[in-house]
Amino acid sequence: MSLNTTTSSERLHIAFFGCRNAGKSSLVNAITNQQLSIVSDIKGTTTDPVKKAMEILPLGPVVIIDTPGLDDSGELGDLRVVKTKEILGQTDIAVLVIDSTVGLNDYDKELIKLFEERKLPHVIVYNKSDLIKEEIENSLYTSTVTGDGINELKELLGKIANENKTEKYIIRDRLHVGDVVILVIPIDESAPKGRIILPQQNVLRECLDAHAVTLCVQPEELEKTLTKVTPSFVITDSQVFNKVKDIVPENILLTSFSILMANYRGKLESLVESAEIISKLKDGDTVLISEACTHHRQCNDIGTVKFPKWIKDYTGKNINFEFTQGGEFPQTLSKYKLIIHCGGCMINEAEMTTRQNRAAANNVPIVNYGMAIAYMNGILKRALKVFE
Repeated sequence: MSLNTTTSSERLHIAFFGCRNAGKSSLVNAITNQQLSIVSDIKGTTTDPVKKAMEILPLGPVVIIDTPGLDDSGELGDLRVVKTKEILGQTDIAVLVIDSTVGLNDYDKELIKLFEERKLPHVIVYNKSDLIKEEIENSLYTSTVTGDGINELKELLGKIANENKTEKYIIRDRLHVGDVVILVIPIDESAPKGRIILPQQNVLRECLDAHAVTLCVQPEELEKTLTKVTPSFVITDSQVFNKVKDIVPENILLTSFSILMANYRGKLESLVESAEIISKLKDGDTVLISEACTHHRQCNDIGTVKFPKWIKDYTGKNINFEFTQGGEFPQTLSKYKLIIHCGGCMINEAEMTTRQNRAAANNVPIVNYGMAIAYMNGILKRALKVFE
C-alpha cells in the first residue's frame, strides 16, 4: 500500500496537546508545511480537533491532530476538553506544546500524567523560543517564527516512531508461498457498490504479497470451487458463516475477515472470553452494538437489524439494544451487559485498544462481530484454529 493510499487507520497518529495560545496550531502548520489550522492571538481559536492525513518525512504516512486547549473554560470549553481527552485514545505519539514565556503549568502536568498512565510515547516542546532569553538545558525548543527546532522535532518524532514500530500482519505471517486461499465475499445489498470492503481488500493484498494463490468467490460458488482445489485457508465474511461452515471440510482452516481483524486490531483473548456472555443474556439486559465506520444504514443493516434478530433468536430473550457509529463510543458503559463491536478496520489500533480498556474498566465484556457470529453458529473454536 503506497504512502498516498494508506488508510487513516493504518497511519501513525500524532496529536498536539497543550493550553490555549501555546502555539499548537502554529507548530502543526510548521510541521506539516501547510495552513492546516487557523492561527490567531485570540485564545481558544481551535474549537474542535482538526485532523489531516498526509505524508511527512521522515515519518511517512501520518494523521496529524490539532486539539483545543486543555485550559478552556465555560460549558462549551468543558465539552472541548472532553473531546481533547478522547483524542488521547487515538494517539500513537503525543506532542505537548508549552508556551516558553509561561512555562510548565498545572494543565501541562495533568497531560504529562495522562501520557504516563497510558504509557503513551510523548514529546515535550517549549514553543515561542524567539521570545525568551534563556533555554532550559536538554529541552526541545521551537519557534514557528524563526523555524528553529522544527526539523529537530520531526527527527525526534521519527526516532520515537521507529522505536515503537512493530510489524503486524492480518494473515500474511501465516501463509507460505504457493498456499491456496479462498476468500468468500458475498455481493449483496450490504456490499458497497463497485468495490469490496477494507478488511477484504487488506487480506487480499497480504495474500498476494505472500505469493499465495488466492481465489475470490461468492458463497454460491464455494462448493463447486472446493471440488477443483484444496485450499489451506478459507476466509469468509462472517455473515455467511452459517452457510460456509457446512461446505468447508473440517480439515481446512476456516475463519472470517472480522476475526482476523480482531486479532490485528485488539486483544484477541479477552474478545474470545466475552463471546460466551451471549448465552448468559437475560430478559431486560441491554447490549451495545458499536460500529467504528459511518456507512449509510440500510434496510438489512448488520448492526441495527441482523444482530438484534440473531441474538434474540439465539437466546430467546427480550434484549434491549443500543447503537453507536463512527467516533461515538459512550463514556459510561456500566449499564451494558455486553458490547458487540465491529472489526474496527476504520479506526487505528490505539483507539480499538482504548475502547477495549474502557470496557474492561467498567467490567463490561466486549466481543467482536465475527466472534459473536461464529459463537452463535457453534464454530468459534474452529474459527480460531488459524491462530494456533
